[in-house]
Amino acid sequence: MTKLIEFYFDFISPYSYIAHKRLKIINEDKKFNILYKPILLGGLHNLSRITAPAFNERKLKNMKNDCLLIANKNNIEFYWNSKFPINSLYLMRGYLAIDDKYKKNYFEACFDAYWKNNIDILDEKEVEEILKVCEINRGEYSDKIQDQKIKTELKNLTDQAFEKDIFGAPTFVVNNKIFWGQDRLDYALEEYNT
Repeated sequence: MTKLIEFYFDFISPYSYIAHKRLKIINEDKKFNILYKPILLGGLHNLSRITAPAFNERKLKNMKNDCLLIANKNNIEFYWNSKFPINSLYLMRGYLAIDDKYKKNYFEACFDAYWKNNIDILDEKEVEEILKVCEINRGEYSDKIQDQKIKTELKNLTDQAFEKDIFGAPTFVVNNKIFWGQDRLDYALEEYNT
């Protein structure tokens, strides 16, 4: 069986963006096998009965400062999006709906648009531009994100994460061990190498 790092993410999560950028640098030589696991963070928070930091003024202020501090320390281009928080439901369904050959570019384009370029990724024109850059057919994309199979798949992935005791993003799972938060990435990588 191939050893994996399961990376649970949601485009709404600034820490998922930072973890992705760090992992991209660390894994430039492709020595780690990464399985990207999209979840709906809001749904996971509801299941866990957690109030997201976005809805607590003091936590939100700290989170903004924390993300900027971490991004600067790691030379990651980062800009706190003025539209935070958004409902990432359709974008997360989109990740599941598109063909595998487009996933990497879509993943990168959505994260960069939101957390690097301060773009409102719920704006129809902006979504259209992301899809155009990724060479994804807009009509097919729109149809697929409304498909019941895709809706169910995202719900199931979120439910499965909850059943594993995952409660936030990013979360890494290696050897059935859970590592929550971008600041636990190094521990996940160490576990991978054991």
